[in-house]
Amino acid sequence: MARFVYEAALRWSDMDVYGHVNNARFLTLYEEARVALMFVAARKHGLTSLEEGVVISRHEVDYLRPVDYGDTVRIEMWVEEIRPSRFVIGYELFDDGAVASRARSVCVPYDLTAGRPRRLSAEERAFLAPYGPPAPPAKGGGLEPSASVPA
Repeated sequence: MARFVYEAALRWSDMDVYGHVNNARFLTLYEEARVALMFVAARKHGLTSLEEGVVISRHEVDYLRPVDYGDTVRIEMWVEEIRPSRFVIGYELFDDGAVASRARSVCVPYDLTAGRPRRLSAEERAFLAPYGPPAPPAKGGGLEPSASVPA
């Protein structure tokens, strides 16, 4: 599985009173990386439909260590799961080479005009697939339930 890598610049406004990146700003940094994947990288592959609407139905964030204000952090992303009408993005945020946070976002393709979720298109699935888990094995390739196996 490939990872999408995004370098995010930290801003003065990301800092809290303790001189660390505020916990809520981690979601903003993850959003920047997600937008780079779904808008910039997808557009390079000729795909613009993700720009037309994707909403987040869930975020999970684990804060592993404080991130001091500095130049940039590295965010690595992958697709943990692809389903007909949602996909799950996994993230790791690195500061000075160490993992500072891990997160997951459940993303739902959304038809903004109709005001409802929609299914992923074949083109969207194809774009996300290289960042995702390996495809499950094809059915019918194994032993039949009634087949005997020599001892």
